Amino acid sequence: MFRILLTGCLAALFFSSTFVLNRAMSLDGGHWVWSASLRYFWMLLLLAGWLAVSGRARLGIETLKLFRKHWIFWTVAGSVGFGVFYALITFSSVFTPGWVVAATWQLTILATPFVLLGFGRRVPLRAILLTLVIFAGVLLINVEQAATADLSSTLWGALPVLVAAFAYPFGNQLVWEARKGEKTWLPAIDHPAMDDSICRVLLLTLGSLPLWGVLIAVVSPPPPSTGQLVQTGIVAVCSGVVATSLFLYARHQAANTAELAAADCTQSMEVVFSLLGEALLLGHVIPGMLGWIGIGLTMLGLILYVKVQATG
Repeated sequence: MFRILLTGCLAALFFSSTFVLNRAMSLDGGHWVWSASLRYFWMLLLLAGWLAVSGRARLGIETLKLFRKHWIFWTVAGSVGFGVFYALITFSSVFTPGWVVAATWQLTILATPFVLLGFGRRVPLRAILLTLVIFAGVLLINVEQAATADLSSTLWGALPVLVAAFAYPFGNQLVWEARKGEKTWLPAIDHPAMDDSICRVLLLTLGSLPLWGVLIAVVSPPPPSTGQLVQTGIVAVCSGVVATSLFLYARHQAANTAELAAADCTQSMEVVFSLLGEALLLGHVIPGMLGWIGIGLTMLGLILYVKVQATG
C-alpha cells in the first residue's frame, strides 16, 4: 500500500503541470482545443520514440497489433479516459484558475466509488460517505471562486470538470477490467503490453486520436502559437508520459478495490502542487479563508477515505 501511495503522490506532482500550464496558455490566448489535442500528439511521438530508443521496438509493434485487434475497445477507453477527460479539463481552464480546476477535479474521488460499483466491484459504504467530505471541500473552494468571479464563469469552470471526474476513472477501469478478464462484455486482454505502463498509455493515446480529429474539425480553432506548441510539449512529458505512467503503474499494482481507491485518492495532492505552481509561476493570489478550509476538507477526506478503504 505504501508504494502505491508514494507512486501516486509523485504522479500528482507531475500531473499538476497540466493545470498550471493550461491556465497559462489560456491567459496567453491559446485555444483550449490545441492545448488538449497537441498534448496527445506530442505523447504519441514521445511514447513511440521511447520504445524505439529503449530497445523495445518489437514490443511497440506488438502493441500496435494489439490495438488493431481490439480497436473498438481501445477507441472507447481512450476517447473517454483520455479524450473526454482532458478536453473538459482544458476547456475549464479558460474560465477559472488552474488550482481551482485541480481542486474541483478531486470530485473524481467521489466519482470513483460509483464507477467501481458500476463495474460490480465492492466499495465500503463508509468510504462513499467520506467522499462527501471531499465534495464539501470542493464546494467551498468554488463558492469562494464565485464570490471573486461571476457565477457563469464559475459554472463553466466547474461543471465540465464534474463530467471529466467520471470519465477518467471509467476509462482506466475499462483497461483494468480487460486485464483481469472477468467481464464477459469486455475483451479479456492477456498480453505483455498490458503489463507495461508505457504501452498502456500508448494504447489509450491511440484510442483518443479519433476524438481529437473530430474536435479540431468541428471547432476549427486558429493555428497554435509557437509558445503553445512548446508548453503542450512540456505538459505531454510531465503529465502525459511521466505522471500517467506513474499513476497507471500504481493503479495496476493494486490487488483489490481498497488499493485501487487508494491510488485514485492520491490525486488530491494535485491541489497543493497546482496552487504552489500558480503562485510561483503566474503570480496568482493565494486562496482566502474559505478556500483554505475547502482545501483542508479535501485533504482530510483523502486521509479518512484511504484509511477506511485500507481497513476494509
